[in-house]
Amino acid sequence: MDRVTSGTVIKISKQWWLKINTKPVRMHALDGAIFPHIIKVQYVVDGRIYCKRKWIRAGCPVPPIGKAVEVRYREDRPQWAKVL
Repeated sequence: MDRVTSGTVIKISKQWWLKINTKPVRMHALDGAIFPHIIKVQYVVDGRIYCKRKWIRAGCPVPPIGKAVEVRYREDRPQWAKVL
């Protein structure tokens, strides 16, 4: 059975190695480039702290550090979670 709790974004890292060009013609290397991000979310279940990472696609909004996000986890295995 799944449960939902609140987690906090503790780290954001931009994936510089995966550049996505949004323009057909560029004037310089980063002209029109967007990058995906990975966020690290910390959540607490029964007094124990867990961390989960989530891939954010390029162009999608990235929550800032300190923002609360929802985390769905398995009741029997809280380390198996999904950031919503």
